[in-house]
Amino acid sequence: LLKNKRAQKTSPQQTNGMAIPVRVMKVPAQNIQEAVEYVGNIKGQAEVAVYPKVTGKILEKAKAEGDPVKKGDILATIDRDEAGLKFEPAPVESPLAGFVGRVYVDLGTNVNPQSPVALVVDIERVTIDLDIPEIYLPRIAVGQPATIRLDPYPDKEFSGNVTKISPVVDTMTRTAPIEIAIDNQGHELKSGMFARVRLIINEKKDVPVVLKEALIGQGNEFSVYTVKDQKAHLQKIVLGIMQGPYIEILEGVQQGEYVVIMGQQKLTEGAPVLMEE
Repeated sequence: LLKNKRAQKTSPQQTNGMAIPVRVMKVPAQNIQEAVEYVGNIKGQAEVAVYPKVTGKILEKAKAEGDPVKKGDILATIDRDEAGLKFEPAPVESPLAGFVGRVYVDLGTNVNPQSPVALVVDIERVTIDLDIPEIYLPRIAVGQPATIRLDPYPDKEFSGNVTKISPVVDTMTRTAPIEIAIDNQGHELKSGMFARVRLIINEKKDVPVVLKEALIGQGNEFSVYTVKDQKAHLQKIVLGIMQGPYIEILEGVQQGEYVVIMGQQKLTEGAPVLMEE
């Protein structure tokens, strides 16, 4: 938007030093989005702690952490022999396909049906649970897209969708849990990773926007200086969506008008200006 091109002095009033130099932008029309951002932890689509069915000692660990497994694969075997009795080793099997996330036992460890042997995770598809303030819930729907960023992949953005929205709002926090699901065919996203999630809750196309540094005022009252016929005019405006350095103008300024973005502190209504884009 800013071309860094100096305008020529075109009027006698400007050449006598009375004109105030300002930097301006020509108001464009562009798409703008309103979004909310939250943080959460990645978890596998399914995560299951695997328990043995019998009491005994770990005889063999068939799988290690990080190993892929199929449903029914043996994770470990248990020696359940007792004094005077001989039994076949008892297998501990994976209840789902995925990866071994944790192994909680060593060879010789005594286990029983309340002792977890391993954690198996399915990360073909991962999820993030978020608590969303109730004020935003009417603008969030199942299927709504989300973008996800993680510190280990600073130059990559992952895409997900809202898959669940709780019908219940917590009366203490005034939030409701939602779930974001992300396809993870390349297994780049690991259970437990910290993620930043961005949800677009409003989007407008081809609306007039200005840079935030053009604004004068505070609270709910804002103005900008426009330039017409090489003179400054203070114009009240109504603001809309803000995205990055830009903010939507709902009322007061139209596409194609010139708005002062630097030097407006020196201006008064009707002051002559020397524009620079």
